[in-house]
Amino acid sequence: MKRNRRISAVAALALAALVTGTGTGFAATTTPSATPVATSVATHAFDTAPATATATAPTRSFQGTLPAPTGPYAAGKEVIHLTDANRTDPWVPSSGPRQLTVTMIYPAVPGTGTPAPYMTLGEAAGILQRQKTPASSGVTPQTLSSVTTHAFDGARPQRGKYPLVVLSAAHENPRMTLTALATDLASHGYVVALVGHTNEDSGETLANGQTSSCVICDNPALNLDSVVASRATDVSFVIDQLTHGNTAWRLAHLIDKHQIGMAGHSLGGASAAATMIADPRVRAGVNMDGTFHPTPMPGQINRPFLMLGTAENHSAGGHNTTWEQAWAALGGYKEWLTVTDADHFNFSDLDLLKKQAGFPTQGLSPERGLVITREYVTAFFDQTLKGIHSPLLDGPSPNNPEVLFQH
Repeated sequence: MKRNRRISAVAALALAALVTGTGTGFAATTTPSATPVATSVATHAFDTAPATATATAPTRSFQGTLPAPTGPYAAGKEVIHLTDANRTDPWVPSSGPRQLTVTMIYPAVPGTGTPAPYMTLGEAAGILQRQKTPASSGVTPQTLSSVTTHAFDGARPQRGKYPLVVLSAAHENPRMTLTALATDLASHGYVVALVGHTNEDSGETLANGQTSSCVICDNPALNLDSVVASRATDVSFVIDQLTHGNTAWRLAHLIDKHQIGMAGHSLGGASAAATMIADPRVRAGVNMDGTFHPTPMPGQINRPFLMLGTAENHSAGGHNTTWEQAWAALGGYKEWLTVTDADHFNFSDLDLLKKQAGFPTQGLSPERGLVITREYVTAFFDQTLKGIHSPLLDGPSPNNPEVLFQH
C-alpha cells in the first residue's frame, strides 16, 4: 500500500474518531474493498482509544474550540458558491457543471459580526453518516457544527488590499479542517479562500442547500495524480472568479490580485505545487506534510516554496523520496522544515479537536502543533508576498526547538 493512501485513510479515521467518540474502526459506506486497509490503519492509529467508549457508555459532551487568532485584526467569514460553466464535474459528470463551495476569511474590524459556525449542519451530518456514528456517541451535527472558530459572519472588513492565500485540505477532509490556520492568516492581513473540493470529502454544502458526499473516497484504483490535477483546476477557477470584479464575492476589492499564495495539507500540499506549475499567478506555495503527486520537475517551479512536515516521514534522506526530488527541482527561494514528534494531523485542526473529544494524542501536543504551523506559514507568506523579512526563516530558533532546517 502506498504511503499516500495510508495517510488518506488515517486522515479519515482521525475525523471518524472525533465524531464517533470511539475510534474503534472505519466503516466504508460504498465499496467494501477499502475496509481491510482502513481497519488495519485504525488499529495502528487508535490502539490507545478509550476502551469504555461503547454503545452503553455515558453520553459525552463535546465542545470544540479552535485557538484564537494572534494578529491585530479580527477574522470575518463569508461562504460563497461558484459554478464553472465551462467544466463538467470530473467525479459525477451527470451532475453537470463543477460546483464549488468556498469559505472566504478576511481581515475584519474587532467587535463586528456574529460568531460563525465551523460547518453547516449538512456537512456535520455528512461526516456522521459516512462514519455510521451511533446516536449514543453524544456528538451531534449541532455540536460538531458549533465548534468555536473565532471567525465572525458579516464582520466589517478592514480597509485596504491584502494578499490572497488559497488553502486546500487533505484528501477526504472537508475544507474547514484548516480553519485555525485560515483565521490566523486573516488576523495578520491576508484574505484566505478555503476551497471545498466537491465529491472528494465527507461533504460540502452547495448553493442549492444539498450536501455532497465523498464519491471518490472508497475507490482503491483512484489515481491521486488526477485528483491533484483536478484540484489545481479548481483553484485556478476560484482565483479567476475572485480577481475579476466583485461578482463572485462582494468583498473581492480587498484582494491584491498581484500577491497570491497557496498552502495545502497532505494531498492539498501536493495540489499547491501542481497549481503553481499550472498557474503563474500563484507566487508562493506551501506543502504541509504531503507526498507530491507528481513530483515537480526542474524548471517547473521557480517561485518561493516551503515544505513543512513531520520529522518522522519527511526528513532529508528519509523514505519519502518525493521531497528529495522536489527539493532538487525547486528553482526559487525554498525552505525544508520538519517538526520533531509531530504527526500528520498537527498541521490541521484534527488533532486538537480529537483531543477535545476525549482521545489521547501522540507526540507533539495539538496546541503546539498549531502554533508552529501558523507561525511558520505566516512568516513564509509575510516574506514572500509582503516583502517582510522574518528571522524565523533564517535558521533554528530557541523558541521553536522542534523545528529542524533540513538544508
